[in-house]
Amino acid sequence: MLDWKDTLNLPKTSFPMKGNLPKREPEILKKWEEIKLYDRLREERKGREKYILHDGPPYANGHIHLGHALNKILKDILVKYESMKGKDAPFVPGWDCHGLPIEQQVEKQLKSQKKKKEELSKSQFRKLCREYAEKFVQIQKEEFIRLGIIGNWEKPYLTMRPSYQAQEIRELGKIFNAGIAYRGKKPVYWCIYDKTAEAEAEVEYKNKKDPSIYVVFELIDHPFGIKEKIYPVIWTTTPWTLPANLGIMVNPDFDYVFFKSGDRVYIVAQELLESFREKTGINGEVVKTVKGRELEFLEYRHPFIDRVSKIYLSEFVELSTGTGLVHMAPGHGQEDYIIGQRYGVEPFAPVDDEGRFTEEAPEFIQGVRVFDANSLIVEKLKEIGALLHHETVEHSYPHCWRCKNPVIFRATPQWFISMDAVLSSGNTLRGEAIKEIERVKWIPHWGENRIKSMVENRPDWCISRQRSWGVPIAVFYCRKCGEIIKDKNVFEHVAQLVENNPFGADIWFEKDAKELLPEGYKCPKCSSEEFEKEEDILDVWFDSGVSHASVLKSGFWEELRWPADMYLEGSDQHRGWFQSSLLESTASYGRAPYDSVLTHGFILDEAGRKMSKSLGNVIAPEKVIKQYGADILRLWVVSEDYTEDIKIGMNLLKSIADDYRKIRNTFRYFLGNLYDFNPEKDSVSYENLLEIDRWMLSKLQRIIDRAHDAYSSYRFHRIYHEIKRFMIVDLSAVYLDILKDRLYVYAPNSLERRSAQTVLYILLTSLSKLLAPVLSFTMEEIWGHVKELDKKVKESIHLEEMPVVELDFVNRDLEEIYADLLTVREVVLKGLEEARKSDIIRHPYEAKVVLSLPEKYRKIVEERIDWIKFFFTVSQVEMGESREGDVVVEDENGIKVAVRKADGEKCPRCWIYDVSVGKGGQPVCDRCMEQLKAMNIDINNIEEDR
Repeated sequence: MLDWKDTLNLPKTSFPMKGNLPKREPEILKKWEEIKLYDRLREERKGREKYILHDGPPYANGHIHLGHALNKILKDILVKYESMKGKDAPFVPGWDCHGLPIEQQVEKQLKSQKKKKEELSKSQFRKLCREYAEKFVQIQKEEFIRLGIIGNWEKPYLTMRPSYQAQEIRELGKIFNAGIAYRGKKPVYWCIYDKTAEAEAEVEYKNKKDPSIYVVFELIDHPFGIKEKIYPVIWTTTPWTLPANLGIMVNPDFDYVFFKSGDRVYIVAQELLESFREKTGINGEVVKTVKGRELEFLEYRHPFIDRVSKIYLSEFVELSTGTGLVHMAPGHGQEDYIIGQRYGVEPFAPVDDEGRFTEEAPEFIQGVRVFDANSLIVEKLKEIGALLHHETVEHSYPHCWRCKNPVIFRATPQWFISMDAVLSSGNTLRGEAIKEIERVKWIPHWGENRIKSMVENRPDWCISRQRSWGVPIAVFYCRKCGEIIKDKNVFEHVAQLVENNPFGADIWFEKDAKELLPEGYKCPKCSSEEFEKEEDILDVWFDSGVSHASVLKSGFWEELRWPADMYLEGSDQHRGWFQSSLLESTASYGRAPYDSVLTHGFILDEAGRKMSKSLGNVIAPEKVIKQYGADILRLWVVSEDYTEDIKIGMNLLKSIADDYRKIRNTFRYFLGNLYDFNPEKDSVSYENLLEIDRWMLSKLQRIIDRAHDAYSSYRFHRIYHEIKRFMIVDLSAVYLDILKDRLYVYAPNSLERRSAQTVLYILLTSLSKLLAPVLSFTMEEIWGHVKELDKKVKESIHLEEMPVVELDFVNRDLEEIYADLLTVREVVLKGLEEARKSDIIRHPYEAKVVLSLPEKYRKIVEERIDWIKFFFTVSQVEMGESREGDVVVEDENGIKVAVRKADGEKCPRCWIYDVSVGKGGQPVCDRCMEQLKAMNIDINNIEEDR
């Protein structure tokens, strides 16, 4: 015997409602590994148009954080999308393995073992650094794979790999041969705690409290007939740089006044005279006004050092603060250095690597660290009467990004790449780089102006570092004549030694100069065979900046090509990797190594604060994955506009997880109602589809089009919001709700059911492909169920191609009609809700709806009156006027809906109320009788009511 429900086509699927992603995702990763998904993709896309996104290398230090996850997931989404568009889109991940943070970690380990770095040879120390980097490459690799990132994990690139280091030395050779590398003594950012030079990209600005002082220097001259003593007044927030003062700078075009007070005359800029009086409390009268250029070469005495210096002209002097006269220390300031070079004043910096004053400084500060010397110098100025005003100010000051301490500007001998040396093109490196910036596509567009202004204003690139763990600056010095050897054959010789050595550049630190040079090599200038090798290593930004050549050009990865289509990193890389790559590639190859650059913002907590351990608001990716799964993290990445700073927190993740459940349940609905559907033999042709199914296909085309547009324009949050809205509003709340009756009630092979299933299958396959780059694990899980329905589909969804807009399915007229029908439906739903509140009905099927409509709506409803009740999910619909006892609602369009109790009895099979139920002893409605006959079911075999 059967129950009524046994005669219905109720959903059946093994696709679970609960994602259980933390358990299920590792199983999918195992599948990808077993089928060698990355290799399969290369094989199947071979010969297709290539799409190259070059991975900016994360630093091999510590576990990954949410910033890493955001970055790698964005890259993965883009690569998967381009691959599913049919392109050959390989992804070779990489790691930045050199640099100071690793050295510091190794030094900590040595300290815990009561050992000292100085007790080890450079090679031994480098071995420990390499092992540390290898350990974290392996850890991070597993963590990235767990995020669902598909890439060449078997053969990633590492900046410490011998072949990479060798190419880096070849690239350095190109820079030398272009004539734009030079060694010079000039001020660079110097960390007195890490004892090394720093690149501009390694400096971050934070607030710092410093003394703000007005200081007088005494003129030796008595210009313009002034007999009193004359004192140029300078203002500074770095008193510690005064021992290195070698000049005073004034702007040639500003007006300067000689301001007499008592027996003293002070020189200040006319525009800053009032603020000078306010600060110092000095009153008097102006006795002379001159242009800055008239002060050039006037001589003055240093206040506490026996030294005479001069006043120089400088375009860098501004009138925003101070006195309009700037103390010039060419050894401690970039602009000071430039003016010093113009006037032949060499930089002077009496400060050692640890920031302590040397014997060249006055005795009272020798051995004292620079920042500690500030108070001593202020006290000295006060004592000798040279201090006019002293206060404390808080201002933005450069800090080391590694140790977070303030850095100083310090002139030391370093290697530089000149920004303004002329290349073979006839243009300077700066000029060529700016041309390339203008050619490249920057996303968001403001990135162009940001990097352009940085390149326009940046100083020469300091590429030398005074450390051990890195790639050597492979130059030699002749001991006899001092000639610097920059022969391209020598660079190639060293590169080959590095390439063939199992430990790469370690050979430079193990061998002496003679063993590293070609046999019998002689100095091209004096023929000597005695050489010294450079001890400095290359800046890590040069390391990563040559990745385009060491990876894309190397041929080691057959799937790659140069240049890259895309570089994608955080917006801080405008002054980091984007810039170092641009400069190196432009210098060596005459163009940028990328055609487009995409940047993302930083991670904030739910309150909009930066994440930091001190605030206790850091969320580890591992925690999210353990609780929710990687797909929730991936969905979070596209939930907001990532080009701005993006928020995360457990409440936000819970909301994302709720959205995920709704999306998952929609797919479960598809699969549950397709259990008996074979797409090859059961699909209904487009022209035979029911009208509402054709409407949904047209709506789907719009979604496909918008998804492609969002992916192609990198606005991934739009994909999320478009598809989420489509699935929750258009599908779950309307179409799928309406379909239930047709899918459950009609005979399995009926046109009504097969028409619905045809569209469900198209929705299932199209939406799962559109979402595959984002919800990579879930869509792969779904695809396993699709493969049970259709053996012809690929083994992995990631081997499939994206759906494209089927123009034959687009019907804008039909979409307009259904937009109007949905407007009517909204009013009907309000009426049903009111009827429920009034206790007239408990379920929509208990209702009869009577419509009074304006012409526009009446016509389209009347044309569909035979099935419109299913669209409204009620038992009966008729056109007419309301009567007493009806619940009536009306909207601003003039749509009037009356709701009353439906006529007839409830059908025990479909639950619709119909006058045919019970007629002549018939247990079900006419429609159900017809379907039961089509299914060859004898109603006498049905035992009880549903």
